[in-house]
Amino acid sequence: MNPIHRITDRNEEVLHQLLYIWETAVRATHLFLTEQNIAALSPLVIQGIRQIPHLLAYTDSDHYLGFIGVQDTKIEMLFVNPAVRGRGIGKQLVTYAIQTLNVLYVDVNEQNPQAIGFYEHLGFRVFDRSERDEQGQPFPILHMRLS
Repeated sequence: MNPIHRITDRNEEVLHQLLYIWETAVRATHLFLTEQNIAALSPLVIQGIRQIPHLLAYTDSDHYLGFIGVQDTKIEMLFVNPAVRGRGIGKQLVTYAIQTLNVLYVDVNEQNPQAIGFYEHLGFRVFDRSERDEQGQPFPILHMRLS
């Protein structure tokens, strides 16, 4: 059985579980964000999860371990529960998205070197940089393209 599947029912329980993965993953990897930043981003993340055209999850029986959101040919979100990081879940989600959704692009926080290295390992290369994130905050973004 394929552990990756499309999430079609984005009910409150699903949103709660995915937000938990997002929050724990961000606390583990986005060390430049304050608790205030995380609290301010939470409603935007829920909105994004609700609205993203392609939302895929990696599951272990009935638990979500990670998820990826794709719009057009761009990864808009990828988060893996830190308790299972390093087990290839993120790589499987990205590879699946490349193969089935023709993903070519991703934006990464410049202050998150783990994510930059992860995407470089999968063949993405930086082609542009923005000084601020989508919310206008001073968190530089690296724009990456699959090479």
